[in-house]
Amino acid sequence: MSEERVEGLLRELAPQVLGYLARRNGQFDLCEDAVQEALLAAATQWPVDGVPSNPRGWLITVASRKLTDAFRSESARRRREDSVAAMGGAEELVAPAADHDQQPESDDTLTLLFLCCHPAVTPASQVALTLRAVGGLTTAEIARAFMVPEATMAPRISRAKKSIKAAGSRFVLPPEEERADRLRVVLQVLYLIFNEGYTASSGEELQRVELTAEAIRLTRMLHELLPDDGEVAGLLALMLLTDSRRTARTTADGSLVPIDEQDRSLWDRKQIEEGAELILRTLARGAVGPYQVQAAIGAIHAEAPTTEETDWRQILGLYLLLERLAPNPMVTLNRAIALAQVAGPQAGLELLATLDDDKNLTETHRLDAVRAHLLERAGDLPAARDHYLAAARRTTSLPEQRYLTAKAAGLSQGSS
Repeated sequence: MSEERVEGLLRELAPQVLGYLARRNGQFDLCEDAVQEALLAAATQWPVDGVPSNPRGWLITVASRKLTDAFRSESARRRREDSVAAMGGAEELVAPAADHDQQPESDDTLTLLFLCCHPAVTPASQVALTLRAVGGLTTAEIARAFMVPEATMAPRISRAKKSIKAAGSRFVLPPEEERADRLRVVLQVLYLIFNEGYTASSGEELQRVELTAEAIRLTRMLHELLPDDGEVAGLLALMLLTDSRRTARTTADGSLVPIDEQDRSLWDRKQIEEGAELILRTLARGAVGPYQVQAAIGAIHAEAPTTEETDWRQILGLYLLLERLAPNPMVTLNRAIALAQVAGPQAGLELLATLDDDKNLTETHRLDAVRAHLLERAGDLPAARDHYLAAARRTTSLPEQRYLTAKAAGLSQGSS
């Protein structure tokens, strides 16, 4: 089996193996470390020796042995005794046989997601721990994805696990009354992973495909676990519809191509059809949430032949609904773009003015970039140029910076 296929199999098995160990032994932090060691061993051995007949059993056996080694140290022995007393028996620490038919409980991955997104953990650490524990990525892979040194990422993950332990969390689903709030955090973490992959916040590349692919895979897994949850389905549909434009978003040299200039024949029709069908089926169920509304907006964009033929009035109405469901300055910013398409650029600029005191936007490049675009449409080229340059100074994404600088330069030439 190729290294790529082995990697895919390991990512699929990672949460199952960790769920099995954590459910039987407690000690999430030690179990997670043991599973990572087993995954690394498999990644090294399987491409050479071949995949064992029971790969899940192999990983559980190797991870269990690593866990037993950890339990043998004096400090780990005391933690083990506490855990065993709570779990009800030392026999649970015995490593299972590699050929034993160990089927995962249906809620293991969901429990892992809830645990990684524990409120005691910071949002940045929730993302990192989710990618490692549920996604099966190594610390080095996560560090590369977020463009930080491995020496920076490793303590972040370690602190996250310590925070979960200090909070007294056990490997169980949260109480029923907490699940809705915790699920919202899980969805937000998956959304953050996708967004960082779709438009990288810094660096040479506009997109980090490995992150968008992992976010879609994990959200698809969550949808399989919670098929009747409208917001989970909505988030998956939103990711599929948004990611369908990936190939058309950059030129061969990596330059950014805005949506109204993209070659729509390059859009992934299979993803569009799956996402559109998913959101239509979900909306028919009744209660609507923010991710479902965003997915509906994405479906309208995806199915329009051109920017001019897009149903902007329907999009504007959906943004108004989204503002009521989840008030957010980014939603208002996007509503201003839709409003400009319906009522003209001046109407959009007037709505943007209401955001001038919002620190969440004024410290980023987004507000300047949208204002520059609408000023350009309104014919105020000198002001548009100034705002394109201001946006270019604020962004840390080099493709965005180059695009915004080029727009400003083009306006300078046009007005000379």
